[in-house]
Amino acid sequence: MAGFESQIWRKSGRLRNNYYDSPAAAAVGEAAMNSKPSGVRFGLGLWILAAAAPAFGANAVGTSADWRLDAPGRTHRIDMEALPAPFATPSASNGPALVGRPGNAVLALPPGFHVAPFATHLAGPRKMLPAANGDILVSETSGGRISVLHPSANGARADGADIYVQGLEQPFGIAFYPNAERPEWLYVAESNRVTRYPYRTGDVKPRGKAQVVIPELPSGGHFTRDIAFSRDGTELFVSVGSGSNVAQSMSKKAPRDIARWESEHGLGAAWDDETNRAAVLVFDAKSPAAPAIYASGLRNCVSLTVQPSNGALWCTVNERDALGDDLVPDYSTRVERGGFYGWPWYYLGSNEDPRLKGERPDLRGKVSKPDVPYQAHSAALNLTFYTATGGTSAFPQSYVGDAFVAFHGSWNRSLRTGYKLVRMHMANGKPTGDYEDFLTGFIVNNGSVWGRPVATVELKDGSLLLSDDGGNAIFRISYAP
Repeated sequence: MAGFESQIWRKSGRLRNNYYDSPAAAAVGEAAMNSKPSGVRFGLGLWILAAAAPAFGANAVGTSADWRLDAPGRTHRIDMEALPAPFATPSASNGPALVGRPGNAVLALPPGFHVAPFATHLAGPRKMLPAANGDILVSETSGGRISVLHPSANGARADGADIYVQGLEQPFGIAFYPNAERPEWLYVAESNRVTRYPYRTGDVKPRGKAQVVIPELPSGGHFTRDIAFSRDGTELFVSVGSGSNVAQSMSKKAPRDIARWESEHGLGAAWDDETNRAAVLVFDAKSPAAPAIYASGLRNCVSLTVQPSNGALWCTVNERDALGDDLVPDYSTRVERGGFYGWPWYYLGSNEDPRLKGERPDLRGKVSKPDVPYQAHSAALNLTFYTATGGTSAFPQSYVGDAFVAFHGSWNRSLRTGYKLVRMHMANGKPTGDYEDFLTGFIVNNGSVWGRPVATVELKDGSLLLSDDGGNAIFRISYAP
C-alpha cells in the first residue's frame, strides 16, 4: 500500500504525496521521520509501560479493520474468496498527522510481555541486524547512514552508538556474508545499487572502501531495496518494488511480443519503466552479473525473509491502491522460483484489476495466491520468524516458529488501519493463513498517530527489537511473567 516515499513532504500537519496529489502517509518523509517527541532521551524508559489487554477470539469480517477494536490476541483472517468488488467504497485520502506521544498513550501487549525504549533520536530507523558480539546495526534511511548501537550490560537499552558509514542513498536492507557468526562483509542495499564493506564482528567503521556489488538497480517510485542470501550462501536475492501504482503508462504489447519478452524475463514480467521491477531479482552471490527474475508480479516486496527452519524465501508485499477501503490486501508469502503473483493485471489469484481489464487474458489462472493476506492498506513492511528457545527474555514456547509482521499504517483508507505489530501463525513450518494483534497503541485517533512500526529483529536473550521511523526510535519487547 505504500506510496512513493521519496516524493512526500510536510504540509499543514499532514503528509502529502506528489504522485497521488492528495494527503498520504504511505511512508514517513524526512521531515516527519526526524521529528522527536519532547522529553525523550537515549536509553531512558520514559515513553511507555506495557499494558495487557484481554484476548479476543476471531473477529467478524465487517469489523476486521476497525483500529478502535485492535487489541493483543484479536485474530484476523482475510478470505480471498470473499473480497469486495473494486470501487465498492471511494478511494480515500486519509494520511495521518504524525504527532508526539500523548501523555496517556500506552502500548498494549499480551500478559507477561513488556516494552520499553531501546534507542531514540535516530534518523528514520528501518532494518536492524544483530552482530555476534551483541551490537545492533541499523539502517537509518532518512539519515542516509548505517549506525552501530551498543547495548547496555543487561541488554535493556543502547548505551551508545557509532555511525558506521554515511552519505548513502536511502539505505534499507543490510546483511552479513557469508554468515552472521563469522562475517567477512556487510552488504548494504541502497535505492539504486548494492554495495559491500569489509567487516569483522565489533567493527564500528569500514575496514576498507566500499565495493560495488550490483552497480545499478531501477530507481524512483518505491525505493526500498532489501537483500537476503539463500541458506547455502550461493544466491543473493534483491527485492525491487514497482515504479507506479498499477503500471497504467506501460505500453501495450502484441501476444507475440509478450511471448518473446516472457521467454527472456519470465512469466508476467513487466516492461518499459517497470523492467526488473515488482520482482525479486536473483544473482550469483560470489560473482553477481546481470540479474535474473526469481519471481514477478510482486508490487512492492518491501522485505525479504529466509525462513530459518527450511530456507524458504518469503516476501512481505504492499499491494496496489485506489480500489477502495478493502482492496487490495497486503500479504506475506513464500516466493516460488518462476512464480507470478499478479501485478499489475491481477491480484490475489485471478481477480482482474479493472483499470487494466482485458489486457492479459493469457495470465488468468496462472497467478500464484499468497499465503497470508492482511487487511488492505496496512502497509506490511517486514516479517521475522521467532526462533528463541532460551534466554532471559525469551517468549513462551508457543511463539517459536511463528512470525512477527510490522504494519506501517494506512493512508488510502477512510478508517485508519495498521500501525501495529502482529503475530502470524504457523503450524509445522507452514502458515495457517491467520494472524493476531500483538502490539497496539500507536494510533491516537482517526487523524493522528505517534509511531509507525517498520521492522523487528530477535536478540540472543530472546527479546525482540521493533524499529519505528515515525518516532525515530527502537523499542525492546521482552517477556517476564
